[in-house]
Amino acid sequence: MGSVQRAMRLLETVAAHERGAPAKQLARQAGLALPTTYHLLRTLVHEGYLRRDSGLFHLGDAAERLSRRVARQRRRSAVTETLAHWHDVIGAPLYCARYRDGEIEVVGVADSQENPAVGEWADFRATGHAHAIGQCLLSQLDEEARRDHLARHPVQSLTPYTVEDEGAFLRRLAAARHGEPVLERQEYALGTVCAAIPIRIGTIVATVAVSLPVHQADQLLPTAHRLQAEIGRAPGVLALSFSI
Repeated sequence: MGSVQRAMRLLETVAAHERGAPAKQLARQAGLALPTTYHLLRTLVHEGYLRRDSGLFHLGDAAERLSRRVARQRRRSAVTETLAHWHDVIGAPLYCARYRDGEIEVVGVADSQENPAVGEWADFRATGHAHAIGQCLLSQLDEEARRDHLARHPVQSLTPYTVEDEGAFLRRLAAARHGEPVLERQEYALGTVCAAIPIRIGTIVATVAVSLPVHQADQLLPTAHRLQAEIGRAPGVLALSFSI
């Protein structure tokens, strides 16, 4: 345990020097004996957590990867907390998703025992034409990207309310109004209606969606507008989370 603590202290000391630092300076600042410092430095360089350049020690690739993982975890925690807050305010299940590398990716869900999320009974990535999340994401793509997605994930009937064919689906996407919620009623799951808010951050295509039981269908659009207002109050959180 003591060796691990000393190694971590040494890593933190190196991280404080953007241009690197020599072993003697690191030993002094970390409060370590010079022989111990040399031993730890050799080990950390060997493992890739540090690198040595012209007598100065810098963070290595392994430390950079670890730092990025920690940053991603923090960003995911931030979006999870924000979704949970919006769920408490709105009182309905919420979903956060983005379109990345040609696929639909759900990055967060907030629900409760009283307001459970819709179960993923059919792969969300392959059924984007049927649910509000996918429809909203695809509506933000250009026609070529839409056709490419549908070539890999063809339109198929999931419920009696699912869009009939690719042509009808593409016409629906083309008719979507910029910035307006995308509504879907029982196309993915019977008994459920959904709305998705389009979010564009630079080149990032994303959405936050809400679902309601079908008997509350008349509240879908007002709920979507309320969610849109909540999103407008905290755009920075989503921008940060989608940079993952």
